[in-house]
Amino acid sequence: MVTIALIVAVIGCLFILFIGARFLVAPRIATSGFGVAEDRRRAFTSIKGVRDITSGIVPLVVLLVAGPHVFGWVLLAAAVTPVGDAVIVATNGGSLRHALSVHGATALVLVVAGLVLALG
Repeated sequence: MVTIALIVAVIGCLFILFIGARFLVAPRIATSGFGVAEDRRRAFTSIKGVRDITSGIVPLVVLLVAGPHVFGWVLLAAAVTPVGDAVIVATNGGSLRHALSVHGATALVLVVAGLVLALG
């Protein structure tokens, strides 16, 4: 039963990776598949809010269940989010200063803390 649950969970992770990639490379199709109109800004800010809440909860659960070593590895993986956010800001009319000072700094903190915890 555990093996089946693990397989289903990994398939789910791969599927959500596909969905995320689809939002980046085919936003109109992804938006339609998500179920909201493309011009509904509030829907997308809500999506961002839920993503950020989840991004805070999941590593904390890992810390509580698996300890600081695994938590460090999760923080390293999570650094992808602020790096992506920095690229999005810098390539969509935001300032490079903001992209680096907010999102780049967040990524740097995650990488440094993650390395200390994962390798320490």
